Amino acid sequence: MAEPAQPSVATVPTDWRRSVSPAATERYRQLGWWRDRTFLDDFLDAVPRHPEKTAVVSYRHGEPGSTSMTYNELGRMVERIAGGLIALGVERGDVVTLQLPNSWEFPAMAFGVMRAGAIPNPVPHIYRERELSFMIRHSGAKIYVAEAEFRGFDYRELGRRLKESIPTLDHVVSIGGGERAGVVDFDKHFLAPRWELDEDLVAELAERRPGPDDPAFLMFTSGTTGQPKAAVHTHNTAWSAGRALPDALGLTENDVAFMASTVGHLTGTLWGAYFPVAGGQKIVYQDVWNPRQLLDIADGEGITWTLSATPFVNDLVIAQKDSPRPLTSFNIFVCGGAPIPPQTAVDARAHLDMELLSLWGMTEIGICSIHKRGTALETLAASDGMPVGHMELRIVDEDLLPVADGLEGRLQARGPSIITGYRDQPELTREAETDDGWFDTGDLGRRTPDGGIRLTGRSKDIIIRGGQNVPVVEIENCLLGHGMVREVAVVGYPDERLGERGCAVVVPEGTAPTLADLTRHLESEGFAKQFWPERVEIVDALPRTPAGKVQKFVLRARISASV
Repeated sequence: MAEPAQPSVATVPTDWRRSVSPAATERYRQLGWWRDRTFLDDFLDAVPRHPEKTAVVSYRHGEPGSTSMTYNELGRMVERIAGGLIALGVERGDVVTLQLPNSWEFPAMAFGVMRAGAIPNPVPHIYRERELSFMIRHSGAKIYVAEAEFRGFDYRELGRRLKESIPTLDHVVSIGGGERAGVVDFDKHFLAPRWELDEDLVAELAERRPGPDDPAFLMFTSGTTGQPKAAVHTHNTAWSAGRALPDALGLTENDVAFMASTVGHLTGTLWGAYFPVAGGQKIVYQDVWNPRQLLDIADGEGITWTLSATPFVNDLVIAQKDSPRPLTSFNIFVCGGAPIPPQTAVDARAHLDMELLSLWGMTEIGICSIHKRGTALETLAASDGMPVGHMELRIVDEDLLPVADGLEGRLQARGPSIITGYRDQPELTREAETDDGWFDTGDLGRRTPDGGIRLTGRSKDIIIRGGQNVPVVEIENCLLGHGMVREVAVVGYPDERLGERGCAVVVPEGTAPTLADLTRHLESEGFAKQFWPERVEIVDALPRTPAGKVQKFVLRARISASV
């Protein structure tokens, strides 16, 4: 049995935190919505309970076979990494940025950071210098951890440049690639020394043990104001944010998870690492998405469930139709980020014998609504799940008055799974919440006759491309710096595979730019390719309201009609 979590200790300024009343806190604990435990406590208890059970399996692109690690081995690795971090000067409450592909190193590093009393900051591997520079500066991260090279990109060189330009970034840790001046080699510093055998370290780790109200992770969300938001979940809010999924699926520690979504997102972090590993399950990773390989290994690994965006289902259906193979265990796919098209659910059942379930959630809250196993296809097609029992949801108009069932309004939530706030962004924390504690999700929706929630749009100005939020305002601001662009609005249009793609609607300055002109400019400014628009429309003027705001709904309708 692991020692109890230490009392929560404030390690960072708290003026950005949301105010949760003592009465609400006590109620959350009494009802079991908050606990006196952390994900780390759960994991450390799982190690002696399942010492020889496989905890994590990693498949790497281009390499034969896989790498696996038992709970005993992962537990030892977590202790060793914590010691290595402390040796690098990491203090309790420090932030460690993790830009890693889906592999065993992510849960080992994330739980190792927790074990050292620090705060993991997962970021997607597609981010480049522009995004990372802001995030590391804002979080004050002392350590940046990344693969030396992944998918043809040199992260070690990126880390070196970041360290030179950011005074608070003390160390860059490179996984693979060997030693290089100014970069800490992961194998040499973390794997070779047996830090966990140091008696002084054991006592130090006990002192640094996080409490349930300490941060479990810091995660940046795509902002609509040109500034990413630094969302902070405690162990309690994160546990409450994610528990609806194992409840709805009836998962046990005998289930085996697979995670296709990047571990740099909430989906991959929470349900692809924290919950499976803390819950005693086995988690299987591919560092590069490969639907054929997944279908080939599913039965051998005993995979039973996954959670990701709908395009991944379509990829599996195509791969299975192309080369059918038996699937006996892998029977649950939970879809988030976009409604499930009815035909997709039919195809998944027909070709994969797989049940699709839908949910609606967001980084700041986790799961707001979800369907349970056995949901009828017509119900699944009509909504994005039923509201989770521990969260209050309401749909209101612009005056914050409730709208009638069936009518569209702003979706707002209140309850135990909402983030503690946006770190060092008090104005954003205040803007997101009403005076009586309702968090504005930025989504529009309506209530279905059976009480479900159907998303109908987003009041936040983002595009969701394959489950990845595109920071539209940042893209627009960058494009306005192109000499051939006078005005621009970036809007989403539907795509069968990715859900949405981006279109740049441009009022030109003289000669009209081509799509290649715009993407070259975005590349030169350091934007990830996944954020680039994939279509351009040239117009004489943008439609505007009397107040001068661009009517993006008009543009979206116009572009969608021409697809």
